[in-house]
Amino acid sequence: MAAENSLASRLYRGEAGLNVVGRRKMWFTAAAVLVLMALGSILIKGFNPGIEFAGGNSFQIPTSVGTMQQAEDTAGQSLSAAGDGAHVVTAQQVGGAGGSFYELRTTQLDPQQAEAVRLDMAERFSIDPNEISANRVSEAWGSQVTNRAVLGLVIFIALVTVYLVMRFEWQMAVAAIFSLVMNLALTAGIYSIVGFEVTPSTIIGFLTILGFALYDVVVVFDKVQENARGITANNNQTYGEAANLAVNQSLMRSVNTSVVALLPVGGILFIGAGLLGAGTLKDLGLVLFVGMAMAFVTSITLATPLLVVLKNRDPRIQAHNKRVEARRANPVPAKEARTKAAPAAAVERDDEEEVPAEAGAAMAGAAAPKVGARPAGKRSGGARGGRPGGGNRPGGGKRR
Repeated sequence: MAAENSLASRLYRGEAGLNVVGRRKMWFTAAAVLVLMALGSILIKGFNPGIEFAGGNSFQIPTSVGTMQQAEDTAGQSLSAAGDGAHVVTAQQVGGAGGSFYELRTTQLDPQQAEAVRLDMAERFSIDPNEISANRVSEAWGSQVTNRAVLGLVIFIALVTVYLVMRFEWQMAVAAIFSLVMNLALTAGIYSIVGFEVTPSTIIGFLTILGFALYDVVVVFDKVQENARGITANNNQTYGEAANLAVNQSLMRSVNTSVVALLPVGGILFIGAGLLGAGTLKDLGLVLFVGMAMAFVTSITLATPLLVVLKNRDPRIQAHNKRVEARRANPVPAKEARTKAAPAAAVERDDEEEVPAEAGAAMAGAAAPKVGARPAGKRSGGARGGRPGGGNRPGGGKRR
């Protein structure tokens, strides 16, 4: 009994009352506001590009010099001595086969400045200069990564569109692509507003969350297609109601899938990068966590409501919805229902043989015996009321 009354069971039966599709104007308004905020932040504030996109230098310093904050402060003093506004952009602890070290990424320096900073830091840390390695990263490499990522995104969207049109219908393909674009826009907006660093790992994560977002949308649309199959043959529910029921039925599955996917990603982000200091995992874990969370929201609140809007423009669906609404506006009264049921009862009576009134009365009289009468039975002998051998008593005597 408890399992039948659980939230998952009530959602699947459509008894939870979550009117997601019916509130589509609210979802669209909220999404429009969030997208405007995201675009405004991207245009005004921009992103925080990593060294691979902005260009710069990186220095690897052994962790034996002290804490990461001490290493960053000392490197900042060396960069200030180099001039030209050089400063530390990011600092993180990285572990490798040869041990852990601090990776300090700075603004772009020419080769003479980079060598002077390396020697100055070695002197300040009181270590051998050979223990500090320096690298220079050109922004051209980041541009190549961006161009290939954009090309991969275009190819992915084209293949997804073809698959959805062949698997479902064009309205579902449009709604799914809209959900994917909104997912990317909102995730990019969060990166711009918060100021998260954009690295090649971030770009890879963006392409990864597209597949996860597509999975959520396909699961919901498959249930919508199942509920809406042959919907115009009856007048019980509109297309929007069938789609809303599909959202309710697949909601718990989407929640479970998202939670199961976010747990390991959260472990990478909060435990691996936060507690253990594995900085190389932070960029990938962060974009996956934000993107997967946004994919769940957009697949439920945007994809299916937009699908209903597109399907309601179909003349066949419009006519069906009007029939459903007309039937609900003018229900059949109970008296009319009984009137329609009367001919069926009359047909059953016509099948029986009619009995005349006189015959019926006679049958009724014969069936009811008089008071004091003898039980009806088979008589033997000749005359009525006589005994065997005649109507007189034995010996020829008469009744007095």
